[in-house]
Amino acid sequence: MEKKAYHTQIKKNTKNLAIYTALWTISMAVATFGPKFIWGENKTLTFLGVLLNAIFGVVMILANIKHLKSQDELQKKIQLEGMAIALGVGIVGGLSYSLLDTTNLIAQDAEISFLVILIALTYLASVLIGYKRYA
Repeated sequence: MEKKAYHTQIKKNTKNLAIYTALWTISMAVATFGPKFIWGENKTLTFLGVLLNAIFGVVMILANIKHLKSQDELQKKIQLEGMAIALGVGIVGGLSYSLLDTTNLIAQDAEISFLVILIALTYLASVLIGYKRYA
């Protein structure tokens, strides 16, 4: 593939990934806050909101796969290392956090949002460190 066409494809895939990630994030907010502030306790609308969020989530995952496939070997290595570290931290950290909750070593209930933030920050830091290490 020609270098210019390669960079054009990377930009297109990155833009699509950003769009689908934004749509997934917005649909998550709508599904979360819609029952409280927009449509009340209407279970049908809530179900449709969750379904729409799941559909956008699947499309976002597919866009991420396409994005990864379009990258060169070094970019793939950095991304996959970041994902591996984030997965490990998510599993170990999440199960430890859950164990703290189930054994009542923390006063509050374990919230999934804390785990999502931990995974996201771990992934971000891992990718940034990877780019710095290999640059």
